[in-house]
Amino acid sequence: MGYLLRGHAIHFRCRHPEAAGMRVDVMSVMRGVDRFAELWERRVTVEETDSSAVYELLSIPDLVRSKKTQRGKDWPMIRRLLEADYLSGGRNATPQRVRFWLRELRTPEFLLEVGQREPESLRQSLNERALLAYAMKDDLSALSDSLEAEEKLERERDRFYWQPLKEELESLRHKRG
Repeated sequence: MGYLLRGHAIHFRCRHPEAAGMRVDVMSVMRGVDRFAELWERRVTVEETDSSAVYELLSIPDLVRSKKTQRGKDWPMIRRLLEADYLSGGRNATPQRVRFWLRELRTPEFLLEVGQREPESLRQSLNERALLAYAMKDDLSALSDSLEAEEKLERERDRFYWQPLKEELESLRHKRG
């Protein structure tokens, strides 16, 4: 349990025929993500209409935070999640949702659109995300470049987080060998 509490993960592959090959990751700590109790309070419940299955899922904001890793495949997923969220609620969004999009959207055109529709929210969000200054100026090129730089920095933060954990695993491997 101590390894999980320090941030390590355990990975399992399912062998049941209905879930063959599915990977389950068990983590008690995720970089940049709140503790389980807070995540649970914000969860989204999905119920299947044709069965009695109920799924408890991370909220979109929490899922986005959890996907900010060094892995290349996570960043297109973040972008798609945010685009789908924006497109499904963009016209009638709560102020909280608008702030979330201004903080997290990865699509420059959508950031410009939100900024044009919600200029006061855009101004208020500048302290939290400096690249929004380019949205205020309608500078799509600079906004795109800044989004790439932001992603690169976040990937580096993830590498930095995992480095001591990788070193600890390597040390354990050498002790066993």
